[in-house]
Amino acid sequence: MTAHPEHPGQPSHPSRTEDPRTARTKGRLREALLAECADRPLAEVSVSAVVRRAGVGRATFYLHYEDLTALAVDACADVVHAAVDALHAWQTGPAALPPARPPAALAAFLAEAAARGALYRTLLLPGGGGPLGDRLHRELRARARAERAAVGAPRPELVGSAVAAAFTGVFADWLHGEVEAAPAELAEDLWPMLLALHRAGGHRP
Repeated sequence: MTAHPEHPGQPSHPSRTEDPRTARTKGRLREALLAECADRPLAEVSVSAVVRRAGVGRATFYLHYEDLTALAVDACADVVHAAVDALHAWQTGPAALPPARPPAALAAFLAEAAARGALYRTLLLPGGGGPLGDRLHRELRARARAERAAVGAPRPELVGSAVAAAFTGVFADWLHGEVEAAPAELAEDLWPMLLALHRAGGHRP
């Protein structure tokens, strides 16, 4: 176990199984963080403010999270799952082929992400780095690899990495204002690029 940097000698205790009480406590902490970040960046939020809003003790916070960044990544985990689901919302079965137009869920996801852009920009750096970017890339890559492998499409590792890198990088740059487009426009522009990466790796048999 490693000691928390702000509390020498105090170990972090990652839970192996999450009981209902732990889940409720972590849920309150996530909601408190998102509320604190509604009007100010994560760098200006303190642990004290989060635990006060959540109604838990400081020691309880460090029982579950190493620091505010760890809590923020956990609080933003839903955006990762939403992104992965939005990109695959067209799938109705293993033999389904992607449509020429993006699924409506993709534009809806981008619009919701833009509404919380201040928080996401703290964790997702330009180019796709940062803790949220790393998590998004890993989950997208794993999903793309698994789906290509399941249908026997060639080069699942290469295509999975390319699709994950392209989406994560463009999404991050868009949130940081490097790419100018409304959510629906970005979805329309991104979709054929992602399809092209799939096709470049080889068509399905």
